Amino acid sequence: MRDMRRYRVDNCSIERTLAVLGEKWTFLVLREAFNGIRRFADLQTRTGAPRQVLSARLSRLVEEGLLRKVPYQEPGQRQRDEYRLTQKGLDLYPIMIALMHWGDRYLADPEGPPVVVTHRDCGAPVELHLACEEGHRIAGPREVTPRPGPGARLSTPA
Repeated sequence: MRDMRRYRVDNCSIERTLAVLGEKWTFLVLREAFNGIRRFADLQTRTGAPRQVLSARLSRLVEEGLLRKVPYQEPGQRQRDEYRLTQKGLDLYPIMIALMHWGDRYLADPEGPPVVVTHRDCGAPVELHLACEEGHRIAGPREVTPRPGPGARLSTPA
């Protein structure tokens, strides 16, 4: 195994992801988008985000390609935009489920979690698991080995 400390972290995928997602309001907007909430006023009500903060987060999520604007118009009203998840946004679903499950395990009220996600076809609760490409389940970080990937860059000696 190579010592990962020899490699630079300035192109770290976790850091880059956090640069896009790494704050509360973004995750709350995504939570609502996954629950089918698409309109600004509804997003503001459900998240409790201040108007300017919500506007900035929605703009950033559109700019990053996680949401797309779709125009709509109520009778007698001006045209407005709905915000819908793109494929890039939909690909965040496992992250959202992982965050929810962690919160359910460590932060839920004594009565239990406020939401249980179930499989539409059979009704069973959804579980999230890690597995290698061969299909072996991975129980935790002690069962994996970080190795340099194709984008790894060696650190320059000081």
